[in-house]
This record gives sequence, C-alpha cells and structure tokens, in this order.
Amino acid sequence: MTSETISTALSTKQLFEINQLLDHVSSRQKKDFGNINSYLKDDGTLITDCDKWSDQTIVNTLSEVTPGEGVLSEEGSKTVPITENYWIVDPLDGTTNFAAGIPYWAISMARFVNGQPETAFLEIPALQKRIFAIKGQGVWINDSRISKEHRKNSQSECISLCSRSIRILQKIPDQSFPGKIRLLGVASLNMVSVAIGQTIGALEATPKIWDLASAWLILSELGCPVQWLKEDPSQLQTGQNLSNASFPVLTTNSQEEMKKLQPWADVLIKN
Repeated sequence: MTSETISTALSTKQLFEINQLLDHVSSRQKKDFGNINSYLKDDGTLITDCDKWSDQTIVNTLSEVTPGEGVLSEEGSKTVPITENYWIVDPLDGTTNFAAGIPYWAISMARFVNGQPETAFLEIPALQKRIFAIKGQGVWINDSRISKEHRKNSQSECISLCSRSIRILQKIPDQSFPGKIRLLGVASLNMVSVAIGQTIGALEATPKIWDLASAWLILSELGCPVQWLKEDPSQLQTGQNLSNASFPVLTTNSQEEMKKLQPWADVLIKN
C-alpha cells in the first residue's frame, strides 16, 4: 500500500506519521484496558482518562501533521471547523465496552474535503486491525485491499442494532425481525461490519458525527447503500455546533436488504 496508489491528498510522510500516531494511541489504550476508572460526563455517557489522553494526543498530532486543518472531536471542539479541510475524530468509540473490560472498541479518524469524508482510518486495537479508506480508491484492512466481492461471499444473517434502536422490536410485535440481532456497542464498527461482510445491515438511532465519519467513507467505497433517516451529514455548515446533533442511519449490504429493513427504520423514526 503506497501513497502513489491510494492518495494524492496526503503525502507519504503524512500517511506514515498518521499511522505512527495510531500505533501510539492504540498501544496506550491496550495498556490501559482493564486498568482504568470511568466517569460520567454531563450528558450521562462514560469517559475515562484514556479517552481524554487519546483525544488530546490525536488532536495535537493531527495539527502538526496537517497544519492549517481544523479538528472536530468527541472530547474537544464539537464545532465544524472553518478550514477548507478538517478532521473528525472519535478517540475511543465504545467507551462503555472499554471501561467494562469488553475488548471491542475503536479509534476513528476521518479527513473531510469539501464537506465529505476523503480519508478514513478506523483502528480496532484489541483485534490488531486497521481499516483505511480513500475516496475513489478503495479500502484496505491491514494493508490488504478488500473489494465488494468480499462482502458478497459472506453467509452472515446478522443485523446490528444499537441499544436505542432495539425498541423497534416492541413496535412491530406481530412481525419477525428479518435477521439475527447483534448489539456490539460500538457505532462505527456496527456500521463497518456491513461493509466487510460480518452483518447484512445496521440500524443506528442516535449516532453522532464522530461515530459515523470513518464508517461513512468505508461503506461508500465498498458500495453499501446508506440511508440517512433524518439529518444528512453531507449538509454540515461551517461553525455548526454538533454537540447534540444525531444522524440516524440505516445501512445494508444490498438494495434488497434495504427494502427488507426499511419498515423497521420507518418505525424507529416515527417513534
């Protein structure tokens, strides 16, 4: 995987430094895993000292590696940067899992150009897996390129729901849900699981922009249908505060599965 074949936007040196950053943050998170206390934020969600350290380290390093590009992050500024290009970061997606000793969480970083994700990095520390995507160029997992065929060969019948979308089962009690339900607790990975063939669909009720930024590009590059159920993140405005903004989304591995899950998504939004 070389910059000449995957990116003209970021230089070889920048890509190398960002991968080094991911190595550094991932290493620290694995070291802290199972040995750190969690706290409640004002919005009732969990945070750990590792979240804070990871956020500061990523934001500071990106500011050095890509000078002049703003950063929106879950634990930092939640305002859409005024710079032409900018980053959206979730330093530790899946804090509840991380704090509970469940080895499934992610580091998400997406670079936006013209309001759309152009480069995406999604790190899964506990699985030693790094997913990388470039708009118009494709997706790599640990330096191996994957294609749409990888997903099509999957025999999965699983559908990922989040803890808030699970209520749809109570809204249509007379109908069988069209898949085997999985609740993994990590929004970015729930969505990406569709793109890489682990699941056939994912329904997220209240994802924030930092939850979906990297997954959005990975799904797009692998040809997965994505339907924004209310707000469209492609319509972000400079200076917009996204602290309380959610972007409910349904994504599937095909248009056929999209049709099967659409009624359930409609129920989620109506209720």
